[in-house]
Amino acid sequence: MADAAPPSKSRDLDKLLLRPGNLVGPTFDPGVQLRDDLQEYARVLVVGAGGLGCELLKDLALSGFKNLEVIDMDRIEVTNLNRQFLFRLEDVGKPKAEVAAKRVMERVSGVNIVPHFCRIEDKDIEFYNDFNIIALGLDSIEARSYINAVACSFLEYDSDDNPREETMKPMVDGGTEGFKGHARVIVPGVTPCFECTIWLFPPQVKFPLCTLAETPRNAAHCIEYAHLIKWDEVHSGQAFDPDNPDHMKWVYDEAVKRAELFGIPGVTYSLTQGVVKNIIPAIASTNAIISAACTLETLKIASGCSKTLSNYLTYNGVEGLHTKVTEFVKDKDCLVCGPGILIELDTAVTLKKFIDMLEEDPKVLMTKASITYHGKNLYMQAPPVLEEMTRSNLELPLYDLMDKTPKDVLHATGTINKDDKKSSGLRKLRVVFKGIDGVTDMDMAGGA
Repeated sequence: MADAAPPSKSRDLDKLLLRPGNLVGPTFDPGVQLRDDLQEYARVLVVGAGGLGCELLKDLALSGFKNLEVIDMDRIEVTNLNRQFLFRLEDVGKPKAEVAAKRVMERVSGVNIVPHFCRIEDKDIEFYNDFNIIALGLDSIEARSYINAVACSFLEYDSDDNPREETMKPMVDGGTEGFKGHARVIVPGVTPCFECTIWLFPPQVKFPLCTLAETPRNAAHCIEYAHLIKWDEVHSGQAFDPDNPDHMKWVYDEAVKRAELFGIPGVTYSLTQGVVKNIIPAIASTNAIISAACTLETLKIASGCSKTLSNYLTYNGVEGLHTKVTEFVKDKDCLVCGPGILIELDTAVTLKKFIDMLEEDPKVLMTKASITYHGKNLYMQAPPVLEEMTRSNLELPLYDLMDKTPKDVLHATGTINKDDKKSSGLRKLRVVFKGIDGVTDMDMAGGA
């Protein structure tokens, strides 16, 4: 029988956490202690403080989670105000993460939200390991892939290649596109990770350069002309930064000139941002629905109050309302959530030689790699102070840097070159040294 509980402000939450049920998880133990532990010990990281991220912070805070952190690299723009309800006109130009955290803490007593105004790649891997659950409110495939790789890097396998439950870092991922959206649960080693189902995302629309240069027919063509062609002509050697307001304003001004030349209407600053950043128009109600689904799944994982989603929910509100749950299957050969990419080495191979090898390995294809081993920085490409501190390791044998361990797992972060695209990424590398006692033929038999 459930413990007798004093009156609580979270009356509806208590109905889930203080009473037994027929659909609960195997570890569910209802009672006041569960509710108190959830509030005191559960730590959730929200990645993204945009339309979906604002909803997630609010919903998680109202669902009993008291220890939250949020990370976002963007500043508030006027165009955000119609759907990112935590922001006001006077907040324009301020960091989203900081303002979102402040507003939720003002409205929900007892919650503590720590904001991080930076890129997700700026945090070291161990930062993400401090959280029980990671909730994603992102609008970028590249950012999702990076966080997915980080979470999967913590996963360890036993000698029979079975995932160890205590090393699993659950993620709840939400996404919206107009009146459509999805919510999914990712438990590395159990459910398919983001990389296992990367095919779910359609390729970005690309315009033929001849059309952009010679016969533009709509506003998007004019914007892409300024972005892809005119920028390089005028700013030779300077990379375009979509997060730099001055760069975006220049593209907008050039697109307006191009549109006027061909008599094409419709070029606006917000459309320029949307085309250049591939931003899909967001709708507040869709964000609210998907956030509610993600928050419920986060609560299920943290408390065991119900079985979790299996494992991908889609929502379509274009005509009426339609939801569907699909159970996708994990890719047993996935390079991200699998046991790791197998790399065989001689004991004499230096760290520098190992980093060079990662550029050529067809399963890795990583340049400018930083290497960590059990949380220890073996070599860091940046910041400069860490690069200088770890530079002396480059000429040392990797075998010695790994404490002469015959086989173990390293983590490499850097730039991954895949399908002619470059993106930040992380790879788990299963290193085996040849000719060492204790290394069996089976250790060297397969790949990831």
